[in-house]
Amino acid sequence: MQTVLFTLGLVLFLLGLLTGFAIPALKNPRMGLSSHLEAVLNGMFLVVLGLLWPHIQLPAAWGITAVALIVYAAFANWLATLLAAAWDAGRKFAPIAATDNVASAGREGLVGFLLVSLAVSIVAGVGIVIAGL
Repeated sequence: MQTVLFTLGLVLFLLGLLTGFAIPALKNPRMGLSSHLEAVLNGMFLVVLGLLWPHIQLPAAWGITAVALIVYAAFANWLATLLAAAWDAGRKFAPIAATDNVASAGREGLVGFLLVSLAVSIVAGVGIVIAGL
């Protein structure tokens, strides 16, 4: 599991770095900066979780569940904020970074779904990890 966390963390970190290059081309550069920061920070979080993994005592199924939830949340956070930046969406759940513009209902719905589902996933995943410490 350590290698998986290290690899996915570094992939997400790299995606965050590449997202930084795209910021000027996005409809909402401020949300683009959020996407860049989310990917870089969540990538580091996955690497740190990989370093902690030997100290976590969980049944295999719980460990896989925790990692799946946390990895989903990390990548969904990057994707949701990147889509919001490209579509100028996300006003409902990220009003500080979003502009006054509103994207189509489908785009707003997808961004909203990702943001809500990732919040639930990260809380549940980290809760499982804490229980395993």
